Formats: sequence, structure tokens, C-alpha cells
Amino acid sequence: MAREKVTITLSRDKAEMARSLTDARSTSEVIDLALDRLIRTERLRRDLAAYRQAPPSAAEMALADISDSELNDDTDWEALYPMAPRE
Repeated sequence: MAREKVTITLSRDKAEMARSLTDARSTSEVIDLALDRLIRTERLRRDLAAYRQAPPSAAEMALADISDSELNDDTDWEALYPMAPRE
């Protein structure tokens, strides 16, 4: 995703505390991290709201009841889907 320089007004104390809590190298990194977390949280909140409006079907509930042993195989999912490095 393209980046561009912007001007914002924020509390320096909050930015510094967030920077120290996250070990971020810069205020820009703190803001980027905060926006990533906000986007993820908001998407989850909206997904949960949508889920509450349409509860799972009987077939979906049956799938959820399948035990781990029935789904167990030798697939190395971590090798197939490695974690993407953070930019």
C-alpha cells in the first residue's frame, strides 16, 4: 500500500507511551500499528454484529461439532501459509 506524508495533531505523551509499549521505532510506526489494530477490531465487531443477525444453520453447527480427531491430518499448515512479515 502506498504511503504518503500527512500532518496530524496528537498528544505527544500518548504517542510516546504507545511507542514504548509497542517498541515501535517511530511515531509513524505507532500510528500505522494503531490503525491496523483499529481496522482489524472494527472488522471483527462488524462480523460479530452480522453473525448475531444470522445465526448458524444446523449444518454449520454439525460441522462445529466435529472433533479434532476427525479433522486431524499431516498437513503442515504453517508451511503452506507462513506469516507475512510486517512492513
